Amino acid sequence: MKKLNLKIVASILMLSAFIISCSNDNDEIYSSGEKSDTNFYMTDAPTDNANVKGVIVTVADVKVNGVSIESFSKTTIDLMQYQNGMTKLLGNLELNTGTYSNITLELDNELDANGDAPGSYVLMTDGSIETLQNTSNSININDSFEVLATATNNIVLDFDVRKAIVTEGTSEFVFVSKSELANSIRIINEVKSGEIKGNVNDIESNSDKIIVYAYAKGTFDSSKETKEQGSGVLFANALNSASVNSVTGKYELNFLAEGDYELHYASYKDEDNDGKLEFSTLLEVESVTGLDLNNVSVESSLNINISVNLKV
Repeated sequence: MKKLNLKIVASILMLSAFIISCSNDNDEIYSSGEKSDTNFYMTDAPTDNANVKGVIVTVADVKVNGVSIESFSKTTIDLMQYQNGMTKLLGNLELNTGTYSNITLELDNELDANGDAPGSYVLMTDGSIETLQNTSNSININDSFEVLATATNNIVLDFDVRKAIVTEGTSEFVFVSKSELANSIRIINEVKSGEIKGNVNDIESNSDKIIVYAYAKGTFDSSKETKEQGSGVLFANALNSASVNSVTGKYELNFLAEGDYELHYASYKDEDNDGKLEFSTLLEVESVTGLDLNNVSVESSLNINISVNLKV
């Protein structure tokens, strides 16, 4: 299997669920505590496949702790409309403070919100479509988010399509296994996150694209991460990733939870001139300011600037 670096955001739809009013019968799915005004946002990341124009997903139902959200309408969205750190406000809802988990997305890969087939597919730049295949329509998200009483709550869901979709054979796009899908979505309260911005000064690598991967400190193993894992995913344990702008050299790693990280820079090339970028090599880089790239501390509401030069 070849990996397709996209970044789906079926999370979007899940967010839509929270925008809907819930009945008293569903009150038990929410934690008890003070009420807090909570905004929900969606984010996506760029694909490294030049032949892909859009990734369309249809969500039929959203459940929190096993209970369906009332009045949720089946929704079809092009996930690639929200990339490069951009977010879409899905709505606002007053929630009790506390921790929320056990979130399930029910996809409809057969029919979209208008009843047309297919429900989920990849749109190619030539206008053709490739139906997305999945052995299960349920995605049980292995993450949670906290609604705080003392801060503005902006909840961001990041569905990592790079980990969620691969290509099988020469053109068929498929979802990864159910367990891998469960780990494809990050949920973070923006007030408890920071970000890393920077620049890659590249005059030597001849890369068609450079991608920056953020790992929890001490977890990166190059012998494993540069090889396909599970359904065929490279850099499978990265917590976040960003594409380096080929013109400006700039990149952004948004909505990182507080903690210590290490950064790794990978070169991708279109060796066959078919628009499909393949992993080439890990790049040797050094921080312009001498910062240890294997020990980057991220704090809430902190913007860290990390510019690097390639080692020659």
